[in-house]
Amino acid sequence: MPAWLVVGLGNPGPEYGRTRHNVGVMAVEALAERWGGRLTSHRYTRCETFDARWDGHRVVLARGRSYMNESGGPVKALADYFDVPIGRMIIVHDELDIAFGALRVKHGGGDGGHNGLRSVRRVLGSGETTRIRIGIGRPPGRQDPADYVLKAFSAAQREELPSLLERADEAIECVIDQGVAVAQNRFNSD
Repeated sequence: MPAWLVVGLGNPGPEYGRTRHNVGVMAVEALAERWGGRLTSHRYTRCETFDARWDGHRVVLARGRSYMNESGGPVKALADYFDVPIGRMIIVHDELDIAFGALRVKHGGGDGGHNGLRSVRRVLGSGETTRIRIGIGRPPGRQDPADYVLKAFSAAQREELPSLLERADEAIECVIDQGVAVAQNRFNSD
């Protein structure tokens, strides 16, 4: 049985580490910790990975070291190296069109203007991955969405962030163990 590949999208470097755009990476890092490991450098893919066994499944948790708009290259390198078919890929990312605190499980579909997803879709030649869409909400007032996603979460949001990441990790586990439809029924209802 092929491995699962779970990739958190985000930007590299400490200046982006806790921004809204990196919530996908935060979720994958939290899942590695939950499973007793951490992401470390993988020399052949130029990514950070944690190769895990969870509930009878081989799961590679990962993040690229590229910027968000170049996410496709690292995802493709990981898929090729670990021989993961597109149907066993889970992409975890921020979503402006979902309120903060909510998340959605989705299979396939367009990129919705998300530059990381656009890059993944272009490089893979398909958008048929499963996605965990973590809501960050829309910017207040007339703030530019590009600026908003690169800012840190508000103090109130930072308090709620651990439970949101935990729910995202539970959604990932549910997709792997029970399938997309079950995960959608369980997590898309908020």
